[in-house]
Amino acid sequence: MGSVTSLPISSPGQVGFDRIELARILDLYGRMVAAGHWRDYAIYCGKDAAIFSAFRRTAERPEFRIEKHPALRNRQGMWALVNESGVIVKRGYELGPVLAPVERRLMKLVGD
Repeated sequence: MGSVTSLPISSPGQVGFDRIELARILDLYGRMVAAGHWRDYAIYCGKDAAIFSAFRRTAERPEFRIEKHPALRNRQGMWALVNESGVIVKRGYELGPVLAPVERRLMKLVGD
């Protein structure tokens, strides 16, 4: 019989989303999919940042990127919402207020 070796899911220097953050982001993503606005997403976890990108169509640039930069935690806030052209729409210390512009847009999509 062989021995069981555990595989590291992430390296020690890698930034990622914790379960609560990812649940909040995926909840918003699911509501935008249900409204027919988003169709695909991608998650990147690197040494400096974790990025969730939401796409209207698969072949396009992401409409929004939700970025987590822990190095900026004590300065501008580690969360940033970046639009398709690369402009930071909202930056903050907590995830909820950073997602507010997208949630307002969702209210307009559902209201139409």
